[in-house]
Amino acid sequence: MLPRFFARLDKLLVIYGAVAAASFAFTLLFAHHSGEQGPPPPAYAYAQITAPNGVELHVAKTKPERIALKAVKGNIMEVPEFGINGGFFWQGNLLSIAVMNDRPVKGAQGEYGSGWFNTGHKRGTLVWDDAARRFTVQQASDAAELQVTDRTRYWAQGGISMSLQNEADWRKLAKEENMPALNEARMRTGIVYDKSNAVWLVVTPTPCTGEQFRAAIAGSLGRSGLVDGVFLDGNGSSQLKVAQASLPGDKRQIYQMIALH
Repeated sequence: MLPRFFARLDKLLVIYGAVAAASFAFTLLFAHHSGEQGPPPPAYAYAQITAPNGVELHVAKTKPERIALKAVKGNIMEVPEFGINGGFFWQGNLLSIAVMNDRPVKGAQGEYGSGWFNTGHKRGTLVWDDAARRFTVQQASDAAELQVTDRTRYWAQGGISMSLQNEADWRKLAKEENMPALNEARMRTGIVYDKSNAVWLVVTPTPCTGEQFRAAIAGSLGRSGLVDGVFLDGNGSSQLKVAQASLPGDKRQIYQMIALH
């Protein structure tokens, strides 16, 4: 059953990409005649899965080029883009790295709350190196520490290391990165990547521990060749909006998102 599901999901991604390209071409043609302009729809494949351990996962699979990290202010249902919530925040200040092409999403390099820092801790940060065409998870305190090929061609999203290839020590590493509410039942969000460089945005509305969420991802998506990823902000901040589903968390405001474009 699962192999068929993943094949179907991959096929959907191709279909969505083709639809997006066709729609974009139509948009350009329409814009030429009407004088109006508009962006193409996002290309992603969506699925809702109940993991073997009972955790409900909402998953959007896409390509790294289709990811845009953005500063926002509001519940995800109030923003125009599709996507999920991003890193940690406090009183509007971003506490996790959120950088596009060496520019933090909310302010200047080196500025507190801008998305330049994993504030207070070296934490797992998912890095897409576009020049090298590869993902890594790097422990970093700030974006200046990240190792990339070209600082004008990457994005980086801070969180907490999932360590999907390290069953023995992942919990120890998560504690070292000061993961909030690791053992409490909370709604949760994560971002992971696979061997083909596809990126998976994952949100659960099921209150679960960090271990249960990680196990749900590994148990449900592991056959697709997952490599690694990071936990993102959770509980009421765990939010998702796509055409097929909406998860508003506890309706609180968030201040950074991972947008599909």
